[in-house]
Amino acid sequence: MDPSKSPAQWNSSEKPGISQPTPPPYQDPSAGYPAQGSYPMSSGYPSQPYGVPGGQPVAQGPYPGQPVVTVQPTVYVTNTPLANPLPDYLGYSIFTMLCCCLPLGIAALIYSISTRNANISGQQQIAEKNSKTARTLNHAALGIGLAFLVVYIIIIVIVNVTYYNRYSP
Repeated sequence: MDPSKSPAQWNSSEKPGISQPTPPPYQDPSAGYPAQGSYPMSSGYPSQPYGVPGGQPVAQGPYPGQPVVTVQPTVYVTNTPLANPLPDYLGYSIFTMLCCCLPLGIAALIYSISTRNANISGQQQIAEKNSKTARTLNHAALGIGLAFLVVYIIIIVIVNVTYYNRYSP
């Protein structure tokens, strides 16, 4: 059925498996009904001031000839977090990113966040792999950062000693 067309223009042969009875024509609710309170009290509730028109009980349920559909309740399945989550080394990754070696620190930070997400979603193998990778990258970044620090200190000491020896009396 084309939603851009009006209901009068819809082609009923587009969905041949659905055969629904046509709705009754529009009736003015104020026409044909007696005034309020003039209905006989056939509903069985004496305190009710009005009854069902004609005294007929109202049947609720499926339309005649339609099958009954039973709907099962929706069950949501969620992954439970790990009972013993693996370490994600997030703080270590932030430290190595800011203080030691920026590229390796960024990679370690990405693996740390992936470890945290895997811990939350309950994926043990992925969390273990990402945790080991984050730890390895953090150790490498710390080693490179310390090596650069030691080389920097040695260069400063050599430059100062050379300068002191050259210009001292």
